[in-house]
Amino acid sequence: MKVLIFSLFIAFSFPIFAQDGGREIPSVDVKDLFGNNFNTGDIDNEGKPIIISFWATWCSPCKRELNNIAEEYVDWQEETGVKIIAVSIDDARNMQKVKPYVDGQAWDYQVLLDPNGDFKRLMNVNNVPHTFLVDGNNQIVWQHNSYSEGDEYELYDLVKKLSSGEKIDSH
Repeated sequence: MKVLIFSLFIAFSFPIFAQDGGREIPSVDVKDLFGNNFNTGDIDNEGKPIIISFWATWCSPCKRELNNIAEEYVDWQEETGVKIIAVSIDDARNMQKVKPYVDGQAWDYQVLLDPNGDFKRLMNVNNVPHTFLVDGNNQIVWQHNSYSEGDEYELYDLVKKLSSGEKIDSH
């Protein structure tokens, strides 16, 4: 009984992340494509919006989403200053596939590796693709799970609103 009460206490003591807005990016150590340590608490874009997209090499919708965004990314950056961070959740067995895939796509994104799933768990990501929009104050203001063709345009509309100072209704 004590274990059950303790478990319930722990479960309700921490914020629920699934659909909340206005929380900060959690701080956890991951790696970049070159094996360097990177702490997610250091994610910053000097007051401009950030898109964090969780993906995997085995996930076709993830790759379609990031490839479609890549076609527009230079324009998005010029207009809004947005930064995209693609976080691979490939495990240790598949992690060596990430860099060759990214290099082949010529993505201009910052790519991080989360093979142990620590960042994924802290962001409450259950499946990919899972995309977050972060405002200039490093607060998560919107998130979306899954991908359908054209979702990148809705995302960009939100980025434009954020970059012009409008508030986003989280969902």
